[in-house]
Amino acid sequence: MAGHDHHGHDHGHHHHELPDGPVPPGYRRILWIALAVNALMFLLEVGGGVSSGSVSLLADAIDFFGDAVNYGLSLAVLAMGLAARARAALFKAATMILFGVAVLARAGWAAWNGEPPQALTMGVIGTLALLANVGVAVLLYAYREGDANMRSVWLCTRNDAIGNVAVLVAAVGVFGSGTRWPDLLVAAAMAALALTAGLSVMRQARRELEKTGA
Repeated sequence: MAGHDHHGHDHGHHHHELPDGPVPPGYRRILWIALAVNALMFLLEVGGGVSSGSVSLLADAIDFFGDAVNYGLSLAVLAMGLAARARAALFKAATMILFGVAVLARAGWAAWNGEPPQALTMGVIGTLALLANVGVAVLLYAYREGDANMRSVWLCTRNDAIGNVAVLVAAVGVFGSGTRWPDLLVAAAMAALALTAGLSVMRQARRELEKTGA
């Protein structure tokens, strides 16, 4: 949720200019795999978050959604100019902010009315999410020293694993305490990162639109 520094990385990295020369064909294929994995995990975590009552799972789903869009833009950027990429980034930023607000609202509602979430469901889905991010990170590892776009995609995936670990910690906290507060605290922190990320990407996109005169 991934600027701000979404777990220490900027989802706005698709703004970087690509260097001259062809993009490695293997990298394009890996981005497609990463896109599919993140889209699937987004759907799984949304379903798991709703069924288990876990707000932190919903917040982590924001990460997967943001990353899926990010990988898609990283693929599209090969044929898009700066102005078009900046407009796409504005759309992504608005979506991230909307999700962040929704998670905060859900966390606030759960704080007053909710029951403790199902720790087992949180743990199982959180583990699957961690494995998914680690798997994608392994695929991207060979490209970690590439251009700015390649490097930031790698950092994005690597750091998202930290968010998955946070969900697992929340699951343990819920199980140990029998309360919903560990889940809500992790969710609020992740939603705040999503909001910060969206605002950061939006600012950069606006600067790039001004630069192009669009």
